[in-house]
Amino acid sequence: MRSKRRIPGGVWALGFVSLLMDTSSELIHALLPLYMVGPLGASMIVVGIVEGVAEAIAMIIKVFSGFWSDKLRHRKPIVVLGYGLAAVSKLAFPLAPTLDWVIAARFVDRIGKGIRGAPRDALIADLTPPEIRGAAFGLRQALDTVGAISGPLLAVAAIGYFAGNFRSAFWIALIPAGLCVAVLVLGVREHDDGRRVTDASKRVSWRDASRLRRPFWVVTAIAFVLTLARFSEAFLILRGRSVGMGETGAPWVMVAMSVVYAAVSYPAGHAADRGRGASLLSAGLVALIASDVVLALSAGVPGVLAGAALWGLHMALTQGLLSALVAGTAPPDLRGTAFGVYNLTGGIALLVASAVAGSLWQAFGPAATFLTGAGLTLGAWLAFLASGRYLPRLDGKG
Repeated sequence: MRSKRRIPGGVWALGFVSLLMDTSSELIHALLPLYMVGPLGASMIVVGIVEGVAEAIAMIIKVFSGFWSDKLRHRKPIVVLGYGLAAVSKLAFPLAPTLDWVIAARFVDRIGKGIRGAPRDALIADLTPPEIRGAAFGLRQALDTVGAISGPLLAVAAIGYFAGNFRSAFWIALIPAGLCVAVLVLGVREHDDGRRVTDASKRVSWRDASRLRRPFWVVTAIAFVLTLARFSEAFLILRGRSVGMGETGAPWVMVAMSVVYAAVSYPAGHAADRGRGASLLSAGLVALIASDVVLALSAGVPGVLAGAALWGLHMALTQGLLSALVAGTAPPDLRGTAFGVYNLTGGIALLVASAVAGSLWQAFGPAATFLTGAGLTLGAWLAFLASGRYLPRLDGKG
């Protein structure tokens, strides 16, 4: 609780911005795979490729948006642009007449995510004292995940209220998206800490990426391998559908995942500040292995919900920690670029993982998809146990 009181107001505001946008995005995300596979007739391979490409687009754009936030020395305008574009893209989902339009809307939404992601994370690092950075990223992740709970719950309510009409349900997503932009514009103030550039010799260029040292690359490599073993969460929703949860029930899978994610994120961030990062990452990998095995072997709804909860535990133990480590291992004037590079590697891994997952599901069924994920995660865990001593610490003791 002491760490929570010390977290700056701007970080809290960014957390609520994430909550509102995630409510909007996850409402659509909870229904979109069902809409694509059902009324629009997309195959599992198409779903896997679309999800992988969409996330990869976001990650690639983060490199450029992060770099430009370093170069301009002002992050908030770029963050506003990203959230604004994502909010506008929500209009396209209820209006889209064909699968192609839906895919295009999904890509535009992810472009907005790409524009805002790295500058936002860098802004959180700028606003937060180093000794509570893990808690700050954990708090933002927790609030973001509250939105990931609200979104699927709204999706369940909307698809039920509109009697299975996906387009009508998609309109609800516009409300939190609009509120998100308003909170960002009015509630977040970027510190003018004298970093505004007046001397051309101090301008950031791509060559400055060489100042990202070994600790940063260790964190990025760990995140790459971890993401390679984990595919898009759209497959969790489709796994729920495969055990008979149906269009109105499948979004509950995301609720189960997100409840655990939200509950554990802040305590995990606080533990990271106390130097327990290696233990958290190891536990997160074990949780993902368990999740994949449960999801592969489950034949009913309780097993799928349990597997989704374990997936959420994995995310809570790893995602905020890795973001805090990136912030702690990058030079302050290159934080945007560092988050961009970090997310690019994750995007490449997610693209490969999602495409492979869709192909395996199409050819061999869901069990093969999740068992393959478990095998990859086991390999990642063993590699981490062998090299975990190289992981930087947030508390500065090693």
